[in-house]
Amino acid sequence: MPVTISLADPAAHGFDSDRLARIAALLDKRYVATGRFKGLDVLVARDGQAIYRTTLGAMREDGTPVRDDAIYRIASMTKPLTSIALMMLVEEGAIALEDPVTRVIPEFAGLSVYAGGGGDAPFMPGRPAQGMRIVDLLTHMSGLTYGIQNRTNVDAAYRKARLDGHASLPGNDHFIAELAKLPLEFAPGEAWNYSVSTDVCGVIVARLSGMSLGEFLKARIFDPLGMVDTGFAVAPEKLDRLCDAWSYVPGAAPHLLDRAETSNLVRAPRFESGGGGLVSTTADYHRFASALANGGSLDGVRLVSPKTLALMTSNFLPGGVDLTQMSRSMFSEANNAGVGFGLGFGVVFDPVRALSAGSAGEFSWGGIFSTGFFVDPVEKVHMVLMAQLLPSSAYPIRRDLKTLIYAALAESRA
Repeated sequence: MPVTISLADPAAHGFDSDRLARIAALLDKRYVATGRFKGLDVLVARDGQAIYRTTLGAMREDGTPVRDDAIYRIASMTKPLTSIALMMLVEEGAIALEDPVTRVIPEFAGLSVYAGGGGDAPFMPGRPAQGMRIVDLLTHMSGLTYGIQNRTNVDAAYRKARLDGHASLPGNDHFIAELAKLPLEFAPGEAWNYSVSTDVCGVIVARLSGMSLGEFLKARIFDPLGMVDTGFAVAPEKLDRLCDAWSYVPGAAPHLLDRAETSNLVRAPRFESGGGGLVSTTADYHRFASALANGGSLDGVRLVSPKTLALMTSNFLPGGVDLTQMSRSMFSEANNAGVGFGLGFGVVFDPVRALSAGSAGEFSWGGIFSTGFFVDPVEKVHMVLMAQLLPSSAYPIRRDLKTLIYAALAESRA
């Protein structure tokens, strides 16, 4: 059965109900009524208790209204789950952050840094890369990239080999073997670049645990937290709950990208992408975010310790810089000013530079289909946004939503 959500009294949790009502009004006026988004689902919670939710618009081309139990492609919102999974193994002593990746991925022993070539020419021999560590993967400082960056000959090679976590890849070993043939964009630790690093983390979880990534996530996170609708495929009996996916078209209505009734998501993927392959629901991700807001545990189920989560949500960028100073990406799921990066999360360390109300220490991430979440550990507030419009950079909906949520917070704990 899908997880059900009961709403608590906003006033009892320090929120102004009238100001919360602005969320639905603005999202409808600016995004749904204008046709920019077909449908939206937003949940706001404090102390793990949902205090506001609105569903707007349609989940299907035929106008079917957004259901409370609708299933969404969460794309890169998979990354925090995979990162938590790997840190669970770190806590158990199976691996350490400073360990070389080659301890688990020996195929990476001969990696080199890009020195030229690519496209119609072979890559030129590059200088050997310094050893990539587990921490470099979790922080996206590994030198790996994404084909969707569309910047370099290296990411062009990723696109050709479909290495952006595509479900059709013939499995973990093939994915790693193909990556090992390509040069790194830069030496590990030298810069930040949004990448398939978290997919490699997923392979590491599988190899260390002796389970598939999906089996590990189900046994260690989904089942214990009661996340009954989260996984790498949609069961046939749940297909009526899957949303259509749309793509942004400048100056025109969104284009139907993946029709739910005929989506490949009904079939188990050959490659389980730890960086972007999961589907989930608002209620399920609310359970996960509640555990994070509570220091790593929920209802007696502990994922990681408070100290481990505090480490994960610290800024790992050298010198305490933000992503505007460190990132080489043309594509990112974060507003970069005043935002650093931890072990699987974007981390706000300077709300003034971010030009956004919030708290230092707030952590978040989102997916390319415009999904998003954030957790404010100071105010004990979290938000889950579900949508199905690609790319996430089409509209500033996450920023608008964050502004509205903090404007409705009447009792601060800062």
